[in-house]
Amino acid sequence: MSEKHIPTNITYHSKAHSLELEFNTGEKYQLSAEFLRINSPSAEVQGHGPGQEVLQIGKQDVDITKIEQVGNYAVQLFFDDNHDTGIFSWDTLYRLGKEHDALWASYLKRMKEAGHDRPEPKHLQ
Repeated sequence: MSEKHIPTNITYHSKAHSLELEFNTGEKYQLSAEFLRINSPSAEVQGHGPGQEVLQIGKQDVDITKIEQVGNYAVQLFFDDNHDTGIFSWDTLYRLGKEHDALWASYLKRMKEAGHDRPEPKHLQ
């Protein structure tokens, strides 16, 4: 992945709590606010090195309240749980879209191993 993966359109669907991304390669991804929150590139989520990741629990109802472009390379997402420190580069957003299924399965497995249930999001009930 490189700078060749640049979003041509970013749309937030508030009722669905999801971010729709269209890239200049023609690829499209729909990423939930929960998925983006639990995969935030911030140190609060990723830690300060390998193996220091922090499992994010109870984020199924999180919403994005604001999106700000950062230069020509990223966006900053502001979540309604007051998390706003992750800068999502174009490469990060592309990777999250491309690897969504594997990352989501890994998250659910880690939740289960930690003894946590993931309730259905309220907006889907």
